[in-house]
Amino acid sequence: MFRSVRGVVRLGLAVAYLLGVALRMHLGFARLPFDERQRRVQHWSAGVLRCLGMRLVVHGHMRPGARLVVANHISWLDIMAVNAVETCRFVSKSEVRDWPVVGRMVTLAGTIYLERARKRDALRVLGLVAQTLKDGHAAAVFPEGTTTDGHTLLPFHANLLQSAIDADVPVQPLALRYSDAKQVISPAAAYVGDTTLLQSLWWVACAEDLTVTVRVLPPVRVTHADRRALADSLREQIRTALEPGPEREQA
Repeated sequence: MFRSVRGVVRLGLAVAYLLGVALRMHLGFARLPFDERQRRVQHWSAGVLRCLGMRLVVHGHMRPGARLVVANHISWLDIMAVNAVETCRFVSKSEVRDWPVVGRMVTLAGTIYLERARKRDALRVLGLVAQTLKDGHAAAVFPEGTTTDGHTLLPFHANLLQSAIDADVPVQPLALRYSDAKQVISPAAAYVGDTTLLQSLWWVACAEDLTVTVRVLPPVRVTHADRRALADSLREQIRTALEPGPEREQA
């Protein structure tokens, strides 16, 4: 009973917060300077996590300047979690664009949508990511290409890593892990299989002490790198970082 009440309260807070964000984004957000838009997205992303009763824990510090952020992929929450640390321009599946409220928020944050049904769309996305990096900004990709339950790490696709090589900027690996009061790897955050967005929201809102840990790994230079070897190396670094270790809450 208490779990359901907790879920209803948190969902109500999150919906109200997201509607407020949507309104503020509609009222001149696109005309704000780039740095101010980034700051607001970071603030709003952290706010969504708080409304859902989540705790953000961070290890390490992001490298400043242009870089390609690469992370394992568990949930739609991953974008919120990374943006709460530092805003990036994400590559995401095109379906996210149509999600209620959340889709509007990540779209205005500069998300690059990949039309997976179009075989050659990856080339268009690769060019946009490379240009973002050359312009001095941060972009982010999930090279597994889909979400997992957090217990496994799929092979990394190398295609979009070429953007960092083309722009000659470092790659910043991140290891994401969701835990709760009872389990080191929480099933509440997993957005896999036939799970709907509403189901995922409900599970997250009902979870007890759900924590997302973002472990920032050292940046990797990619000058003259082979993208497939780079993909394998990044996967191994993230796999190692996902092993249990001490945590500290973000200040």
